[in-house]
This record gives sequence, structure tokens and C-alpha cells, in this order.
Amino acid sequence: MKQILAVLAPATCLALLTAFCVGLASQAMNGLRSTSDSIYLMHFTLGLFTVLFALGVHSLIFIYFLGTGRWVKEVALAYGIADAPLPKLTRDLKRRTFPPALIAMLVPIATAAAGAAVQWRDLNWTVHFSLGLATLAVNVWAFWVEYHNVSINVDVIEEVLREVDRIRASHGLPSNAEALRQEQA
Repeated sequence: MKQILAVLAPATCLALLTAFCVGLASQAMNGLRSTSDSIYLMHFTLGLFTVLFALGVHSLIFIYFLGTGRWVKEVALAYGIADAPLPKLTRDLKRRTFPPALIAMLVPIATAAAGAAVQWRDLNWTVHFSLGLATLAVNVWAFWVEYHNVSINVDVIEEVLREVDRIRASHGLPSNAEALRQEQA
């Protein structure tokens, strides 16, 4: 997941920045009120798909922590591994990651809603612009938190696997890797 996030986070930030810059160009060219210029439509389309992409990436982080947290909990129960430090740490990582991820999902939704309000002339464009800046800042912050916590979680999973191998060896059982090879043969 660490490698996946290392690709998806910068791609998402680049897409958000591109939508933001195209929006600035659209505003500078009065794109919303000029039907002959397609820059507004480009901003609208980029913004919509970028928000959906960002929501998808942050949802992936939610799913990752839910899944790996459950896996660590189940393995700990099955092998009699104490709750502290590993299963407890996965819960703590999830709790530290979810608020930034959720904020990074809600702010772009608010930005898109404000953009729709600007389109309908119910809101001044500066609100949409300000929320666009906030979307960029919040997503950079959230991705930093997510990447940091995913990195720690990867280490926790590796430690759980080492502990399982140690327990299996103490009971005269083959390691996980050896058991998988035997199963596949």
C-alpha cells in the first residue's frame, strides 16, 4: 500500500493543482460567462473528476486500515499475541488517520458544491477559490499523515508475521512461507 499511495497521492495533488490552475485561468478569461470559450467546461470536468479521484484514494486508505486492522486483530487472537503493542498500534494508526482523510474528502466536496453555486450565480467565486486553496492544502496534509501512518502500519504487519513465525517455530510448525509453499505443491 505504501508504494500505491506513493503514486496516487502525488497524482491526486497534481490533478487538484491542475484543476485549480485551470479554474484560475477560467476566472481570468471570464470563462463562466463566455460561452464561446471552453476553459470553464475544462475546469468543471477536471474539477469533478479530480474530486471523485481524491475521494476514491482517501476511501482506499479507509479500506486499507479497516482491513489490515481486522487482519492484525484476528491473527493476534488466533496466535495469542498480546494486544499491546501491535494490535493496539494498528487501532491507534487508524484513529489518527481517519480524521485527516475524512476532512480531505469533505473539503473537496464543499469546493465542488461552492463551484456549482458560483455557476448558478448564488455565490461569489472567491468562496470557491478559497475552498480550492483549502482543498489543496488539506489534501497535501492528509496524504502526508496517511503515508506516514501507512508506513508504520506496514512495519506492524511485518512484525506480526515475524511473531507468528516465531510462535509457529516454537510449536514445531513450519513458517508461514514454508506452509504456503507446501500448500501450493
